[in-house]
Amino acid sequence: MRKLLIANRGEIALRVVRTAREMGIATVAVYAEQDRDAQYVQMADEAYLLPGDTYRDTYLNEDLLIDLVHRSGADAVHPGYGFLSEVAEFAAKVKDAGAKWVGPDPKALTDLGDKITAKRVARAARVPAVPGIAEPVTEIRTLLDFAHTHGYPIMMKRTDGGGGHGITVVRNDDELRGFYLNHDALQGGDLKEYFVEKFIDRARHVETQSGRDSHGNFTVYSTRDCTVQRRNQKLIEEAPAPFLTEDVRRQLVGYSRHLFEQVDYVGLGTCEFMVTPTGKVYFLEVNPRLQVEHTVSEEVSGLDLVREQLVIADGGTLTEAPAPRGHSFELRITCEDPATNLTPSSGTITALSWPSGPGIRIDSGVEEGDTVSPKFDSMMGKLVVTAQDREAAVARVRRALRELRIEGVPTPASLFARIFADDAFTAEHGHPFDVSTKWLERTYLNRRPQALNTGQPASLGTPAAEPERPASETFVIEVDDRRVKLTVPQEIVDGLTGSPRFQGVGGRRPTQPLRGSGLHGADPAVRRGDEAKSGVIASPMQAVVTRINVAEGESVAKGDLLVVLESMKMENYVYAPVKGTVTKIFVSPGDGVEAGATLVTLDVTASGPASAPEPKDASEPKEAA
Repeated sequence: MRKLLIANRGEIALRVVRTAREMGIATVAVYAEQDRDAQYVQMADEAYLLPGDTYRDTYLNEDLLIDLVHRSGADAVHPGYGFLSEVAEFAAKVKDAGAKWVGPDPKALTDLGDKITAKRVARAARVPAVPGIAEPVTEIRTLLDFAHTHGYPIMMKRTDGGGGHGITVVRNDDELRGFYLNHDALQGGDLKEYFVEKFIDRARHVETQSGRDSHGNFTVYSTRDCTVQRRNQKLIEEAPAPFLTEDVRRQLVGYSRHLFEQVDYVGLGTCEFMVTPTGKVYFLEVNPRLQVEHTVSEEVSGLDLVREQLVIADGGTLTEAPAPRGHSFELRITCEDPATNLTPSSGTITALSWPSGPGIRIDSGVEEGDTVSPKFDSMMGKLVVTAQDREAAVARVRRALRELRIEGVPTPASLFARIFADDAFTAEHGHPFDVSTKWLERTYLNRRPQALNTGQPASLGTPAAEPERPASETFVIEVDDRRVKLTVPQEIVDGLTGSPRFQGVGGRRPTQPLRGSGLHGADPAVRRGDEAKSGVIASPMQAVVTRINVAEGESVAKGDLLVVLESMKMENYVYAPVKGTVTKIFVSPGDGVEAGATLVTLDVTASGPASAPEPKDASEPKEAA
């Protein structure tokens, strides 16, 4: 391997560039215009522009990337994670172009390419999976029979889902019939894209970072726990997975070996499982690529997993993983706001100071002054903290969070501080580890996890009300030569300074201007008030429409779900701000929309003020994997 083209962006592209440089391999970066000044572009030996303004035009443009393989003379392609990393057709094109694909063979990608085929592989490998029907189900009678046999709740999962996308939890016959009608008639949805599984309560998400080379050698570099999630997407990961019995560890390693051998897997990948409190292990899926959380496995194994990938792709022998050393946490530093249920955001990073010192690793692709674009993933970097054991690692995370400083964009840092002070997670002071995959949402975010409402008819649930938080500003002052922090309500600050910054927007700070577009972060309450008066329902962000939950002519109540959007791999929900009648729907599933684009119009002239309806079931939702 002489020259490596990296078909990705951001921190993973930079991660691959660094390892390749250590190995004496030349690197070729590709970049969209928004990434022109990114660090990975500057560090690569060569870089090529991907013209266009969307994923499809740039990082998902297979033909353009293959053309750049030829133009650059690259003899290998590393896909990173996401984008084209699991696309068998692209892997085949790379091989047809005469280059090495840093990943498993296209056939293995196909075998593991969706959740149904992966379940067939698991069945053939005698690896237990969650009870379900591993075929698309199109008959309501079949769905009802399964639910009555295995009990509610059940999950309807898209075959091409991933990262929490495309999961709908159904809790009774009425909801199941509503889901069926929604996908069979209301908007032309395709029920053939879904299969059904039992919804497992109170499970942990545990995985193995595994590797297998072309000589048949297999190893598990480490186990990982990825249970702290929002909307079925990971936020905190740790290695090794704590509080597992030796029997569960043995099962995890054995099942992973069987899965890799079943498809003659060559490369690195992750086998994902659910582990119940009673020690039952259920297969979820195989991610046939490097994952975001590979860093914690590197820290406890002492190995460079990108190097392992490149060695295996070049026909070499993998390194047998040593026994884990110490304990490591990864915290995903995303541009998301904890005050709004971790809604993806965007803006310009006005100040950035990462923590340092013993046991601190930063994998980041951004610098101070960079803009986090709404067009791409919101992750800015990863804070990886390692110590000699879990207790020491928890203490080190707390110290690192106190040192972390990011301004100009929201981050989950304040939420992380709360989690690492929670005995249910830290298992300190004699408290048992008591975390499962819906724990974060139930404890710290919305009362009813939004992932559980996906695709349900509008009448089945309403958004949980968020408590109003008075705006404030914090200053560092000195009192009798002692340095202290002073937090003052924003209205007092503005009254003293005469600042107009927050006038008319309820004290909320507008978002940073993006690429000359000007300030556009009007307070959501103001926008909701305008929508309630005009009946024009606009998209709050650039996104893709994934579901329309109403029909033209339909009457809706305040709080009814109108449209589901997907932005930066997160599902977002647009609710009716007032009761009315749907007069026109301007979008369809699959449409891309810009922020401010009209989604739906309502006739509100005959409708007076209405209160949001009470949820039919206000009880806490059960937990699941």
